[in-house]
Amino acid sequence: MFFSRHIMPLLSLYGIFYYTNQIMTFKELNIIDPILTALHDEGYTQPTPIQQQAILPVAQGKDLLGCAQTGTGKTAAFAIPILQLLNSNPKQGARNIRTLILTPTRELALQIDESLATYGKNLRLKHTAIFGGVPQGKQTRILQSGIDILVATPGRLLDLMQQGYVRLSGIEIFVLDEADRMLDMGFVHDVKRIITKLPQQRQTLFFSATMPPEIQKLADSILKNPVHVKVTPVSSTAESVTQSVYFVDKKQKRHLLTHLLKDMSTARSLVFTRTKHGADKLVKELHKTGINAAAIHGNKSQNARQRALSDFKSNHISVLVATDIAARGIDIDELPYVINYELPEVPETYVHRIGRTGRAGNAGTAISFCDTEEMADLKSIQKLIGFKVPVVGGHPYSN
Repeated sequence: MFFSRHIMPLLSLYGIFYYTNQIMTFKELNIIDPILTALHDEGYTQPTPIQQQAILPVAQGKDLLGCAQTGTGKTAAFAIPILQLLNSNPKQGARNIRTLILTPTRELALQIDESLATYGKNLRLKHTAIFGGVPQGKQTRILQSGIDILVATPGRLLDLMQQGYVRLSGIEIFVLDEADRMLDMGFVHDVKRIITKLPQQRQTLFFSATMPPEIQKLADSILKNPVHVKVTPVSSTAESVTQSVYFVDKKQKRHLLTHLLKDMSTARSLVFTRTKHGADKLVKELHKTGINAAAIHGNKSQNARQRALSDFKSNHISVLVATDIAARGIDIDELPYVINYELPEVPETYVHRIGRTGRAGNAGTAISFCDTEEMADLKSIQKLIGFKVPVVGGHPYSN
């Protein structure tokens, strides 16, 4: 059998699969040697729960509905079996685009493309990412040379389709990633337009961290008898993350942040603000106090965003200030601190934010600031996660 007897599903109800906690390896999933070698080179030996659940049905050509929050290993869960499927059935002659992966942000598109390069480095499959905010020339040249897998954001994809650079008639596998974020960003209409251009006969993989009614309706309309996989409900927070909240007046937040960051020394900290303007303003204030920081959000040029992310990953800067949408593409295993400078209005967003730390077996710390106007947001978060976040009192800027 393709699936090892040690990891057979315990239970299958309504197409939802639950697996044993048996420790397993990628090799037990019958992944081909070129991909296994690439995974070994990266130090990957044991698949995450969503990878255990998704790789088999995707490799068997089944549609899939995956509900998984950020940091669960979702990209590898679809990238690995897609690479294996395309490699096992090479196309002759003209190189049509065979797989389309649609994702909401530039950072996520680049992250997925990098993952394809990592897992598929020993294969002869070609892939690229296209997104707005940069000149299209380089992207169109790669498209004209022929690719197997296209990772795209909706706006740039529609633009290049209208110009005749992209045709989707040969798509065999369609992946819709971060569907709930597509809804948040107003991309659902664009996504539906793209779907109308896809062949009816295809394999479809649909991933979303949350399943609001409109997203569920979209999933139902494009999936055929899908396998359902669900891991780490969005209401849960990782035990590896230590959480705390500081009550502080809005005007004193900047001073409290500076105080904490200086105590943290050179430890990397990801700081969340609600708005792009707020992120830029905060970075300027931090610079005045001698703290090396950069902002990452949708108004930044692609080069500026990539430079900031690269500097953060390489420890050239210790503080990255981000908005929620931009942060979806930040994937760093060793990130000690996440700081909610402003609490999110949507409680699920809190779970996504703090899920950036405490990854890959590392411990993490999530710190939140809360002023009087944010008390209702804090109560909503605590209701969602099921416990009260411990309060840190007696700090220099307590209100």
